[in-house]
Amino acid sequence: MTPIVDLAGKRGLVVGIANGQSIAAGCATAFRQAGAELAVTYLNEKAAPFVRPVAEELGAALLLPCDVRIPGQLEAVFEHIARDWGRLDFLLHSIAFAPREDLHASVVDCSAEGFAMAMDVSCHSFLRMARLAAPLMTQGGSMMTVSFYGADRVVENYNLMGPVKAALESSVRYMAADLAPRRIRAFAISAGAILTRAASGIDRFDELLDRVRARTPTGHLVSIEEIGRIAAFLASEAAAPMSGSVVHADNGAHTVA
Repeated sequence: MTPIVDLAGKRGLVVGIANGQSIAAGCATAFRQAGAELAVTYLNEKAAPFVRPVAEELGAALLLPCDVRIPGQLEAVFEHIARDWGRLDFLLHSIAFAPREDLHASVVDCSAEGFAMAMDVSCHSFLRMARLAAPLMTQGGSMMTVSFYGADRVVENYNLMGPVKAALESSVRYMAADLAPRRIRAFAISAGAILTRAASGIDRFDELLDRVRARTPTGHLVSIEEIGRIAAFLASEAAAPMSGSVVHADNGAHTVA
């Protein structure tokens, strides 16, 4: 397949691959097809057997553990990149988490602890990554995160992740403004509903998939490959004028009332 953009000579970090069917894996594949060299993280040893084959297929130069809840692990990832590469051209943040009991509760019934955990892992971790990555992006760069339509509209059973993703999208706008003088762009990819391991934690997600499919103008859900091609474009300098944008990748589902 002919790549949509040329990322030859670029080096990128992909955080959030759970398995070969995850959105992060689709993006990583597109980055690699466009010629980029990749560093990939895995959550823990339990997740490693699912991520390692993906990393090997991608020819990832680095495969590193990264649980942002564990002090020092995120910093260690960037220390490895600084030592082995000395620079970074783009990063993809595709992680989200909320305690199951809070995710399945009404938003007004979620606990303060659960909300704080969801916000820290799903939103603030992107700001932490930006702070660590920026010094390595000496020639400019691109920072991307993954959001969802539930940030903008109420989606049944999405619950506390709606406010959390809304905060993530707002953070992207402020990040883009803060980092603009350093020629670093920031984007949120508002991905359409996809049956991934992470999404399966949302209550009655299969029903959400059916509703989204029914209201999508094309009649079919977006694929991880389609989202990946958009991410590859956003990793390139061609997307620079769009910095700060929330880019919808949902086959038009967000346009239909």
